[in-house]
Amino acid sequence: MVSKTDDIPASVPNCNPVDLADDAGDGAYHESSKTRLKDSCECGHSGDTAMVNGDGAHEHTEEAEVKQDGTGEADGGEESNEQEVIVIQDTGFTVKIQAPGTEPFDLQVSPQEMVQEIHQVLIDREDTCHRTCFSLQLDGNVLDNFAELKSIEGLQEGSLLKVVEEPYTVREARIHVRHIRDLLKSLDPSDAYNGVDCNSLSFLSLFTDGDLGDSGKRKKKGNDLEQIDCTPPEHILPGSKDRPLVPLQPQNKDWKPMQCLKVLTMSGWNPPPGNRKMHGDLMYLYMVTVEERHISVTASTRGFYLNQSTTYTFNPKPANPSFLSHSLVELLSQISPAFKKNFTALQKKRVQRHPFERIATPFQVYSWTAPQVDHAMDCVRAEDAYTSRLGYEEHIPGQTRDWNEELQTTRELPRKNLPERLLRERAIFKVHSDFAAAATRGAMAVIDGNVMAINPGEETRMQMFIWNNIFFSLGFDVRDHYRELGGDAAAHAAPTNDLNGVRAYGAVDVEGLYTLGTVVVDYRGYRVTAQSIIPGILEREQEQSVIYGSIDFGKTVVSHNKYLELLEKTSRPLKVQRHDVLNEKNDSVDLCSSVECKGIIGNDGRHYILDLLRTFPPDLNFLPVDGEELPPESRHQGFPRQHRHRLACLRQELIEAFVEHRYLLFMKMAALQLMQQKANKDTKTDRPAITEKSTEINADSSQTQTTAADSTATEVSSDSTSLTDNSTSAASQSPPDSEENSTTPTTNGPVDPATTQNGECKSPLEGKELEESIPGLAQAKELAETLVAEDGSGIDPRSREVVLNACKAVGSISNTSFDIRFNPDIFSPGVRFPDDSASDVQKQKQLLKDAAAFLVSCQIPSLVKDCLDHSTLPMDGATLTEALHQRGINARYLGTVLEFVDKTPAKAQLEHFYRIGISELITRCAKHIFKTYLQGVELSALSAAVSHFLNCLLSSFPDAVAHLPLDELVSRRKSRKRRNRVPGSGDNTAWASLTPSELWKNIASEAQSYYHFTIQCESADQVVEKYGLQKSTLLREISIKTGIQILIKEYNFDSRHKPAFTEEDILNIFPVVKHVNPKASDAFHFFQSGQAKVQQGFLKEGCELINEALNLFNNVYGPMHVEICACLRLLARLNYIMGDHAEALSNQQKAVLMSERVLGIEHPNTIQEYMHLALYCFANGQLSTALKLLYRARYLMLLVCGEDHPEMALLDSNIGLVLHGVMEYDLSLRFLENALAINTKYHGPRSLKVALSHHLVARVYESKAEFRSALQHEKEGYTIYKNQMGEAHEKTKESSEYLKYLTQQAVALQRTMNEIYKNGSNASITPLKFTAPSMASILEQLNIINGIIFIPLSQKDLENLKAEVQRRQQLQELGKSEEPAEDGPLELDDKIPID
Repeated sequence: MVSKTDDIPASVPNCNPVDLADDAGDGAYHESSKTRLKDSCECGHSGDTAMVNGDGAHEHTEEAEVKQDGTGEADGGEESNEQEVIVIQDTGFTVKIQAPGTEPFDLQVSPQEMVQEIHQVLIDREDTCHRTCFSLQLDGNVLDNFAELKSIEGLQEGSLLKVVEEPYTVREARIHVRHIRDLLKSLDPSDAYNGVDCNSLSFLSLFTDGDLGDSGKRKKKGNDLEQIDCTPPEHILPGSKDRPLVPLQPQNKDWKPMQCLKVLTMSGWNPPPGNRKMHGDLMYLYMVTVEERHISVTASTRGFYLNQSTTYTFNPKPANPSFLSHSLVELLSQISPAFKKNFTALQKKRVQRHPFERIATPFQVYSWTAPQVDHAMDCVRAEDAYTSRLGYEEHIPGQTRDWNEELQTTRELPRKNLPERLLRERAIFKVHSDFAAAATRGAMAVIDGNVMAINPGEETRMQMFIWNNIFFSLGFDVRDHYRELGGDAAAHAAPTNDLNGVRAYGAVDVEGLYTLGTVVVDYRGYRVTAQSIIPGILEREQEQSVIYGSIDFGKTVVSHNKYLELLEKTSRPLKVQRHDVLNEKNDSVDLCSSVECKGIIGNDGRHYILDLLRTFPPDLNFLPVDGEELPPESRHQGFPRQHRHRLACLRQELIEAFVEHRYLLFMKMAALQLMQQKANKDTKTDRPAITEKSTEINADSSQTQTTAADSTATEVSSDSTSLTDNSTSAASQSPPDSEENSTTPTTNGPVDPATTQNGECKSPLEGKELEESIPGLAQAKELAETLVAEDGSGIDPRSREVVLNACKAVGSISNTSFDIRFNPDIFSPGVRFPDDSASDVQKQKQLLKDAAAFLVSCQIPSLVKDCLDHSTLPMDGATLTEALHQRGINARYLGTVLEFVDKTPAKAQLEHFYRIGISELITRCAKHIFKTYLQGVELSALSAAVSHFLNCLLSSFPDAVAHLPLDELVSRRKSRKRRNRVPGSGDNTAWASLTPSELWKNIASEAQSYYHFTIQCESADQVVEKYGLQKSTLLREISIKTGIQILIKEYNFDSRHKPAFTEEDILNIFPVVKHVNPKASDAFHFFQSGQAKVQQGFLKEGCELINEALNLFNNVYGPMHVEICACLRLLARLNYIMGDHAEALSNQQKAVLMSERVLGIEHPNTIQEYMHLALYCFANGQLSTALKLLYRARYLMLLVCGEDHPEMALLDSNIGLVLHGVMEYDLSLRFLENALAINTKYHGPRSLKVALSHHLVARVYESKAEFRSALQHEKEGYTIYKNQMGEAHEKTKESSEYLKYLTQQAVALQRTMNEIYKNGSNASITPLKFTAPSMASILEQLNIINGIIFIPLSQKDLENLKAEVQRRQQLQELGKSEEPAEDGPLELDDKIPID
């Protein structure tokens, strides 16, 4: 999302941001009294990488950030401008709470909260956590659970609320038992390892001993350095080849749960017989205490008591004593002393954990490794497994949820102002995450054979299922539906294409147009699509219900006016051209989508669209068409290539980038022609010339100011056809009247800058690159801007002609303005167009060819360039895929990208990228093979089959033989009869015949046929040898891609005598889930404005905006989300820069915990977060913690991508500096010299980074008094500075000063030595100065290498600080010219190298 706004002054006087927002019906941009959002251009602008990317782990960064429905309601917005919406600023107050048996305590509450939220607090508090069935009473009146506090009469500061125990019902009793079980399990990580209930792992507290926030005050400030043990484990040291797996999940001593109870389960005597029901019995529980006492408990309306039943005799009478208690905990505490002691200790530990270690994540994160977890008896888990509902639905009246109704109703919520939008987005997000969880669970049940098909008579691959109001279908080509398009391969690709379509339409968010909830689940080799059900669709035949689109790929086509009207609104943001096609009767039918897109009106009267697999136009590089020739750029690269299926389409990001590229060309052409015109009429005075020019834009009054909407918004919206987007640049140019223009929406289809903000955050460099590739663009822009600055009314035919020419040249669909859209039906087999649109179709074909060529000739080179200058630093397969996707490059181009890298002259500096690419390509091929391999495996042989596959893929053992699972159930005597078992249950053992050489042959041929890339390797060892891969990395990549979970232990891949994996090592197989990620649009805008402010140097304002964004994100997503993670990271960085180290530490700790929980413990972003946290720990004087964190980051990075990666240089410089600070010189040198080597390799020997590395090494040698080595390194650094910056530069002078100093020291040392030689022991020795580095100087270097501007030091350092800042600014000018240092001296912005 780069916006070229860098040249626009920060506060443009005449630009009213609300105008921009308003066309979107956006209501008031929240304006807090302190800050007013300056030009909204900042909103489409994030200087480093927009946050979604900075952080998006998922493939979902393409979500369009969209406000409203693109129906420019300028008027609606106008009024809301006045009423400022302040976000939840009501002040809180304190109430006293009195629970039975505890002291009254104070609780801070806010008027917006519901009574229910106080319930939640009490259920979580250490001293009241065992109560679930109670009411809150004020002066004897029971408070309504769902009432807001502000609506309760008499509730005020200091009111006393009493907790009153209520009688139980069966439901309340079950909730109570469930809650007690959760409390007993609260420290047990097995749910996180098993990937259930949105639990996930976090290990940060192990490395910080859980005491980050206050430890600075408590411990002595790291002066007692001797006590720190700094030696890392052997495998972390530079040069170590060992990559152990076990440290990935260190064992947490807290997790060995203190046993409170041996067994807690439902009794076999349930449910109570009628006569006992009438005594108030609700259910019976059976328990075994730690003291081995077996007890039977009755849950009654009055509470829990012991009864006299045993395992075999039913006697429900109360025992004597019965210990009747309102809560199970009270009952057990009386019966079992061990329970009482351990439960108290357990709750103490539970409440000490950071909340972020406990809160559920919005979507399930799975771990690809796990220890052997004990399987304990658990009544709740057992019960949940066999209900179709999910645990939390117990609380919903009406039981199973009507997903479609929920999904659509939340969309219909009002969205006029900020509070309404927050409520709406919160509801949408919540329903989506619940739906994704339910769909995943249902898909697994379908594949595991737990759901009955709705067409049980058909063969298995044709079956469809309904479970929990969700419709499931398998990714196979049923009834030859896709025969023309590539059969099963097409049927496998269609669901993801469809999901991308759902995502795109959902993001445009047009009122009245509905899409289905869609989740695509890959599990055990099958692809399952889960969709919400259109009301009434199951009762009718498809033929009758489809009133728009085609059910047979275009043979019969129908259209419908209401659909055309709704889809027309999406046409501009999605760049879909409205077009005519012929139906079977040769009548022309008007469509505004691809023919496959079907419109169905449900029984609820809503207009649904489905089958959106062709929302985006086809990718001609992978779609050979007879008689069509691609542009030379594509042909040189060997395109078009045959692909598995004919559904290959371009990504939305590519369309955006392409249109934007065309837009710049368009501007340039118009401007150049104008320059010529100007040259021709030099005689006229200057002013009229400008008026002349300004008129050309109004060449057609219905399409005002379309052309020159300068790329402020184009960056993002790329088809900014209305001057609205330009209000910033226009205003910055001059006349105030541009204000009026800026609010005139064009009639060219409702434009909505927000709509097109398609979350596509492009790389920061792309923009610059386009500028370079079009020389003279700057002048062109200026001209074009002057055109628009005035409201010209005279129309000059010559100007009209200029626009016409420019439009023709760039392929615009309109002749009077810039407007590029694609017809998605071009090249679809079976679709015919009317003759009168032949020229349009020709134009469209050309556009598609150009877009395909653009991908190959612009986007791939720009990606490689970004990797060369380190603004893009992928570290593993996921971050590489993300980097491709941001630029609109599909994964199928991976081979092409790698070939391009191979031919790049600077190939050595791209070695890390190439290696990650190869490993991604190989694991993707292996995944394709694994998918079909698994489909032939019966369930009982699953672990054997998976371990055999992994052996063939990774083990050096040449003849990996599959161990067919001995049938555990067949006794020896009967084994003779096994031969005549029922056919069909037959041994599906084809999988067992796979050999390593065969698998690698298949991988090579898959690479050739799918990616058109040649791998000449016949075994894992050859691949590792040839491309420098690591087997541990390959194992991680394949496990994550396929959902395998393996036992965490050390695997011996290289043994030639036995295979690495046995079937016991395969613990689980998880689903891989793709779903829509709804966005918090307002929060996102605040975040971006905050980033922009920070980049302009307004830290305080930026900080406020980002805090506001954090509030809004929390409002929409709840506490855990990747975007909140990015927010916290940036906040921490700002706190640090502004000198608030403790706050920085607290925010960064949250960011690390959240990253571990939401992205995974070894995700590249998590590694980054660990590094940031280490820096803030060091600044807070927690040296040993800082080292532990850095060592953890280095371990993770070695596992994920190995040592040879540019990011490793930064990490090692950090470690080396901290070690230097604690005077571990030899160890420090190992890391710093490794950093020097890596920097030299990836940045070239003349880079400033290398000079800095030399300087750091020299400082350590100086501390060791090895002046000769120190001089040698400092000279190297000095030479680089001198050559790069010249003699006069501060840096060069500084280096030369240091050289002089070193020389003096060396001479002094030599003199002393000579003195000793000459006079022996009675020599008079002048004491030498051996400098132990000061913490301040180490911190200063740490800040420089981590790219942080300044830190207020103590008072006496402030003078030096001023000089320092100036010096660094100069360095920065220079750093810019030399390389875009992504952690260069003065980069404030939070560069997330993994964008």
